[in-house]
Order: sequence, then structure tokens, then C-alpha cells
Amino acid sequence: MSYDSSPSYDSSPSYDATYPWQPPLDPPEPARRRRPERPPLGHHSDLRVLRSAYRWQRRTASLAALGYFTLFLILSAFAPSVMTSTVTDGLPTGLLLALLQIPVTWLAIVLYERTARRYVDPIADRIRKESALDAKREAAR
Repeated sequence: MSYDSSPSYDSSPSYDATYPWQPPLDPPEPARRRRPERPPLGHHSDLRVLRSAYRWQRRTASLAALGYFTLFLILSAFAPSVMTSTVTDGLPTGLLLALLQIPVTWLAIVLYERTARRYVDPIADRIRKESALDAKREAAR
């Protein structure tokens, strides 16, 4: 017995036109949107660059000041013979290193300001100008 000789019938007819609430078989293609020339500022990589420059600036200045202070503490705790030795007549090394903490702190402040002017501020100015241009473009639309 062969079923090939019998006519072929579709046992489940399509009722697509009968049921309008069903989604169409092929969804319509979304309208093509024009890509902006630049991504919005919130998604821009310049903000990541600014954050990393600011982070580098903070670490550099903090490590300069705290590193010296930590060195002073370690020498005070573990090398008292070095700290009590005299540099000149009556001036112990520990006192000299303690007095040098003030210039080292000033140096850390100067380093912080210099790196801010040299690296962080130009990036922040560029982002500020770009955001002003983006705001003008959005207002013009």
C-alpha cells in the first residue's frame, strides 16, 4: 500500500488572514535611522580618559606624600639607629627627615596642580566644549 499515489492535502490550513491579532509572519523592517556623527557624550570614551587621567593624578600626588611619610614611619620603627645618627653637629637624621616632610608635602601639591593643568584640565575643557556643541546641535533640531 502506497500513500504516494493519493493527492496531497494540507491538513492544517493557514488562518493568518482570519486572525488579525496574530503577528505577521515576516515582521516589518525597522526604519533606518541616521547615525549621529558622534555618539552622545554620556557614552563617549573621553569620559573614561578623563577619569583615568584624574585617577592617575590623584595616585601620583598621594603616593608622593604618603610614600615619604610611610618611609619615615618604617625607618622610625625598624631602623632607630639610622634615625638617631647625626647628620651634622646636634642634628639627628630623624629630625631632618621629619622637617623634610613639609617640603615633600608642598612638592606633592605642586605635582598635583601641574598634572591637573597638563593632563586633566585639557581633557575636561575639550569635553566641556564638545558638550556645548552637542547641546547647540540638539537645540537646532
